[in-house]
Amino acid sequence: MKIYNTLTNKKQEFVPIEKGKAKIYACGPTVYNYIHVGNARPICVFDVLRRYLEYIGYDVTFVQNFTDVDDKIIKKAIEEKSDFMTVAKKYIEEYKKDAQGLNIRDATFHPKATENIDEIIKIISELIKKGHAYEVSNGDVYFSTRSFKEYGKLSGQTIDDLQSGARIKVGEIKKDPLDFALWKSAKEGEPYWDSPWGKGRPGWHIECSAMAGKYLGKTIDIHCGGQDLIFPHHENEIAQSECCNGVDFSHYWMHNGYINVNSQKMSKSLGNFFTVREIAEKHGYEPIRYLMIASHYRSPINFSKEIILQCKSALERLYKFRENLEFAIKNSGESAEKTDFDVLSYKNRFIEKMNDDLNTADALGVIFELVKDVNMNIIPRSERAGKETLNDILKMFNELTDVLGILYANKAKNAEAISEAEIKALIDERNQARKEKNWKRADEIRDELKSKNVIIEDTPQGTKYTIK
Repeated sequence: MKIYNTLTNKKQEFVPIEKGKAKIYACGPTVYNYIHVGNARPICVFDVLRRYLEYIGYDVTFVQNFTDVDDKIIKKAIEEKSDFMTVAKKYIEEYKKDAQGLNIRDATFHPKATENIDEIIKIISELIKKGHAYEVSNGDVYFSTRSFKEYGKLSGQTIDDLQSGARIKVGEIKKDPLDFALWKSAKEGEPYWDSPWGKGRPGWHIECSAMAGKYLGKTIDIHCGGQDLIFPHHENEIAQSECCNGVDFSHYWMHNGYINVNSQKMSKSLGNFFTVREIAEKHGYEPIRYLMIASHYRSPINFSKEIILQCKSALERLYKFRENLEFAIKNSGESAEKTDFDVLSYKNRFIEKMNDDLNTADALGVIFELVKDVNMNIIPRSERAGKETLNDILKMFNELTDVLGILYANKAKNAEAISEAEIKALIDERNQARKEKNWKRADEIRDELKSKNVIIEDTPQGTKYTIK
């Protein structure tokens, strides 16, 4: 598999540290609100990365953190007249609901910043000891950016380029505008932990270095996140981790592209800021996931009502195909010969696309080619097609869509429960009525089934039904 590595700006063959194993760290949310549509992209994309690596045989350790103490969380707690722990706990649970709706597999480890304060303090102490960090009079601790000669290697920026835009904010006491906070002294009313530098809390960047190191080791295989995190967050992670440990922090860096809303940058001031929950309430979660994987992960994508409806339509086509295939299997002749259909070729082409820097867009294209070819060449003659062939096609279809994490939504519960036996009995009665040209009774049965959310369709292979 080849991965586009942000660190080298080129595609590289993925060679893991340990054969057959992949250690991945994905930056998780700062939990002060519901996740928005932009947050959903890295969550979905790197869930597919994890699924695919497991599919091709890797033992994956996937770590995604929660930043559960931060300025934004503290501000939210003040707004809600609460405390930071209550706010963080609430929005971690809300994240989990959305993640479940998006069919995101649980991370191997889901560490929280507040559970790793000891590890954070150890790294900061080591950085001070090695001359890469310093304490100032108010108890803040800063990383000395110029002490890391390779600073800027991920973002492609030089120290001189960065210096021109660097500023020291009000309240900061640091030696250089480029230096960044590792530990922040506690202000009145803020949460704090005891440390060698007094009461305070960790800076944002140091949290991820500590958690990646604790759960994956000093050097990891893949670090991933949104393009907006390249600088300064990931640049700072590299600097503090490599200065502390003296080894490479991550061999591969993967970053997904931005999301625009109605062709504009998403912002609350423009009124085009949407949470995943808001969109899901109108359209369901699955079209959101489909949108995130329908384009190559490094390409920018545009979110709009029209596009989400297109995603729903594409999913409906895939669901319809699966229903048709299942129906064909039920009605195929047991004695029919196995059809000459090379189902394995679709899997091979799917893998070829995914091996090319996780090209989910082209991989989806292969699935739709399978749908088209089967609809044209197999379904129309399903009575003669071998049950084994049809089962092989269904198995492959389910296998490939599962790698992408789609076609997982459960059918809606019937408002008025009806058993499969009852449905079949009514269909048999309707078929008999049609034979007798009793169109009135046939229509009555169709309407009765429809009222119970059962939609029937007459096909050359027989009457089939779908529960809506």
